[in-house]
Amino acid sequence: MKKPLITLILLISLAGCRDSGKMSITEFDQQGLTKYTLIDVRTPEEFDAGHLENAININWYDEDFAEQVSDLPKGNTIYVYCQKGGRSAMAASVLDSLGYRTIDLTGGYGALTGTSD
Repeated sequence: MKKPLITLILLISLAGCRDSGKMSITEFDQQGLTKYTLIDVRTPEEFDAGHLENAININWYDEDFAEQVSDLPKGNTIYVYCQKGGRSAMAASVLDSLGYRTIDLTGGYGALTGTSD
């Protein structure tokens, strides 16, 4: 269990110099987008309570998060969001370090629903 966590921390620290793209989640519109993947990094319980259409749930807290996201298509831009923005920023850093082009949807799902918990 410690090895995947250490690997994830290392990936995040290595990616710290690279800045993913950012966009407010309230400005995000899937219409007309091609070659993209939308990732919700919240827990399955949060995801089940409501999520963006076409989102794939990959829980940031899963110890094999980096392994799960490594299966995503490299040619797609990855849009990533969470509840408030913290987890998605860390996930975007990991994705960047793995060679993906990412857009962090800032503000999180809570900005759309008016909830921040």
